[in-house]
Amino acid sequence: MNERLKFLKSVKPFHLLGDDVLLGVLDLLEEVTYPKDTLIYHQEATKLRGVDLIVTGEYESFFYDSAQNKRVLEYHGAGYCYGGISMLLNRKKSLRTVIAKKGTVVYHLPKKDFRALAKSSEGFLHHFTQEFGIRMLNEEFAHFVKRPTSFDENYIATDQFYSRRIESIEYRDIVTCASTAPIYQAARIMAQHKTSCLFVKNEVGQIAGYITDITLRDNVVAAQEDVRGQAREIMDNPIVSIRKDAYIYEAILLMFRTKTRYLLIEENGQYVGMISRSKLLSDQAQSPFVFIQSVKLARSVNELKARWERVPEIVMQLLLRGAKSEIINQVITTVADTIAQKVIEEVIAIIGPPPAKFVFMVLGSEGRKEQTLKTDQDNAIIYEDKANEQRELVRAYFLKLSDMVSERLDTIGFSYCTGGYMAKNPKWTHSLSHWKRNYEGWMQELVPETAIQFSTFFDCRYLYGDFAIMQELVGFLDQKLQEPMPRLFYYMAKNALQYEPPLTFFNNIKTFTVGTQKVFDLKKAMTPIVDMVRVYALQNRIFKTNTGERIQALRDAGVFTEVQSQELLQSYYYLMGLRLRKQASQIMNDKAQPDNYLDLNSLTKIEQVTLKEIFRTINDFQLGIKVQFTNNLFG
Repeated sequence: MNERLKFLKSVKPFHLLGDDVLLGVLDLLEEVTYPKDTLIYHQEATKLRGVDLIVTGEYESFFYDSAQNKRVLEYHGAGYCYGGISMLLNRKKSLRTVIAKKGTVVYHLPKKDFRALAKSSEGFLHHFTQEFGIRMLNEEFAHFVKRPTSFDENYIATDQFYSRRIESIEYRDIVTCASTAPIYQAARIMAQHKTSCLFVKNEVGQIAGYITDITLRDNVVAAQEDVRGQAREIMDNPIVSIRKDAYIYEAILLMFRTKTRYLLIEENGQYVGMISRSKLLSDQAQSPFVFIQSVKLARSVNELKARWERVPEIVMQLLLRGAKSEIINQVITTVADTIAQKVIEEVIAIIGPPPAKFVFMVLGSEGRKEQTLKTDQDNAIIYEDKANEQRELVRAYFLKLSDMVSERLDTIGFSYCTGGYMAKNPKWTHSLSHWKRNYEGWMQELVPETAIQFSTFFDCRYLYGDFAIMQELVGFLDQKLQEPMPRLFYYMAKNALQYEPPLTFFNNIKTFTVGTQKVFDLKKAMTPIVDMVRVYALQNRIFKTNTGERIQALRDAGVFTEVQSQELLQSYYYLMGLRLRKQASQIMNDKAQPDNYLDLNSLTKIEQVTLKEIFRTINDFQLGIKVQFTNNLFG
């Protein structure tokens, strides 16, 4: 008997097939030899091209856990068929990671031929489904199989995603028309160039707006506009651009924040191309940013609630793939912003258009774009000043808006702020002139309580509405901060010194007991960095809200040295990473509400030493702020 045929008859479930079928299979087999310790397949990442029949040598198969430990380790020798379960029951992705040992030889059967055999023989197919069912009785095997994989990505691809820049991808040329061009001509240019976005240039040749397929639908067809009218009459704005050397993830987040579908790409002050959101997202089909798109498409409070409940899964996947904490913060913040914007739009659709221009702004950690998975509502409303006879009507509208928005956000999972720092509180929904008086009063009253309020509301960020109102408030603050205010900085510095790093006199980490665990509070450990950086940002009139961005701006202004800025950035985001990992684990693995307590015993010796160094760094900065601000009270 042919040796290959004899071998094939020894391999389950090929032994169930007749000789005439097996003889046909022999012609389809490709012989492959692997050198020692070759990584062939990566779990949930490698798409199989077929199945492997081991002739000689050995396959080692296992699951990697989050710490890269090998779990449910198995060895498969000659006569074993690998890949059938993955091919038939796991979307053609390898269920496990596989390493070939030295001198391993396999016969490879292409997927189309394997699937044809499975279709033609019920017993052949049943072998794999039965094997999978038996394996699923093993709790550890079942645990790894059932892990969420909706957005599971190839490790290498993920690393490339967070390191790739816009310049590394293909973008399109910019197609333009004059602002005075007839609308029908603009549409004709779009058809000729097969583009869904046409940029409109003004009289001096600058891009002033754009026209898309949606623009033509909404602004021309639905509005029954004369197609002989000029392009400038129906174009959309604003123009949003990004540097050519920016990262892809930055471009996607920018698109979601600005709600634009097209980005102009800038190099040395010139526009060199454009790219669409659909293009970027199609390139990242398994990335968390597709999830953000699904949030934008949600149509009800229940759908938004379901999306928010998926965020811990996204966070855990990003953490396991080594994504930076600042990127994860941005993802969480972008999802939270998108949800809040959807809620505000929904409420406005119910109660009618606002009677005045307004801004819905976010505060605290959300204002700083540093949200974690334990978050509540911190927001406020500023509306434009109106004549006396309209004031009560305007105020009543915005109080109703804020009440309905807060109620929906609470239902979705953003709990009410226990300190009352939210628009639902009538104290934090007011006119622009009233808000200016608020800030001025906080800066002049010079007591610890108002310094804390000023700190909270200095971390304010535009979320929805008329951005010009926010700009006017920031301009007002900028002007006021140019006046001498030593006592304001004194009290804010005192506030920054309120929380000390949890170190004992002998430089051990100070803990307290919760249940049976010895823990410390991660949020309080991070607070001194946030507070210290805020004081310096205020003193130097830096209006960035994010702590990392403030540190970099202070470095650029010469306030911090390069070494100091790196120490602060590394310390802050290291703590943030620990905090996010702990909270995601509580939600995903323990089905528990997240908190900010970290068990010291859960950390390795290296992690504990790193924490001690971080806390010493914070101590040094607190000493500096104490000397600079609190000792200069009367000097």
